[in-house]
Amino acid sequence: MSLLLRTYGLIRPALFRMDAEKAHEFTLHWLDKMHQKAAGLISQELLLPTKLMGLNVKNPVGLAAGLDKNGAHIDALGALGFGFVEVGTVTPLPQPGNPKPRLFRIPAKQCLINRFGFNNDGLEQFIHNVQQSQWRKNGGTLGLNIGKNAATPIENATDDYLKGLDGVYAHADYVTVNISSPNTQNLRALQGENELIQLLSALNARRTELQQLHGRYVPIAVKIAPDIDTAQTDSIATAVQQCHIDGIIATNTTLSRDYVANQPNAHEQGGLSGPAVHDLSLQVIARLRQQLGADYPIIGVGGINSGLQAVEKIQAGANAIQLYTGLIYQGPLLIRDCVDAIHNLMHR
Repeated sequence: MSLLLRTYGLIRPALFRMDAEKAHEFTLHWLDKMHQKAAGLISQELLLPTKLMGLNVKNPVGLAAGLDKNGAHIDALGALGFGFVEVGTVTPLPQPGNPKPRLFRIPAKQCLINRFGFNNDGLEQFIHNVQQSQWRKNGGTLGLNIGKNAATPIENATDDYLKGLDGVYAHADYVTVNISSPNTQNLRALQGENELIQLLSALNARRTELQQLHGRYVPIAVKIAPDIDTAQTDSIATAVQQCHIDGIIATNTTLSRDYVANQPNAHEQGGLSGPAVHDLSLQVIARLRQQLGADYPIIGVGGINSGLQAVEKIQAGANAIQLYTGLIYQGPLLIRDCVDAIHNLMHR
């Protein structure tokens, strides 16, 4: 294990003195440079072979979308030991997202609030970046996450998702449909039963065409919010089965502030991530597993700060997990901690 991976705790205070978004960008560029010049210093190979949506992944611990919105840092992030990497969310057209500042730390609770608003360089640049990466060529599993432009009326959202699917299909091991960001107006309305069936039916039909065109089947997953009740969870479970969607990612960030009440920055608008989401996510995962049966693929996300929380996601019904905010607070050794904990759970 490299020295640099073990010394993240020494570097973190300096990063936390920087503006949160600047620290995010600095870290990604630094990882890129290290990967290009001295890959061994940041690399770790973690093997726990897992089947996920019909795909063979190196281990069941993935990177959640949002950390690398433009797919510009895939190789360096993959080298940290992830079994699969998901990048985006990408929209058909470039967009700046919401005004800065739009990323806020709540260190006492190891949480973040973001209201980025799908800031990205657009589909054309995204695909170019993905094509430049070596991760898939070297056997890594890559998920590409698609969304809609803020300027696109919600009634025309399907058009944007179809454009996204058309663009990324040839370059993805799986595609994630993000309908759960709280930072694009009305986006979560797409989780309503009728709206969801309309969207997912259109995507499945287009996927059939793309499968014939490209000669390969690409699984589609849908990413949902934690702020849903049992009835909404059940209607989502019905919709994904009816529309032949291959997996669910549960969950995105929460609008609840109960976990961070009275903390600095807790009043900021946006989605709250970190331990605040863990229990909410567990409830959604457990209900989905109950409704979808034993074999349906579920990826658990939200509030994983240690191997213990990773195991709790698996025990609730997830087949694999993804990390984001936990990485910011714990560093890359969290990936190994989660892989080891899941391995121990499986081999009891």
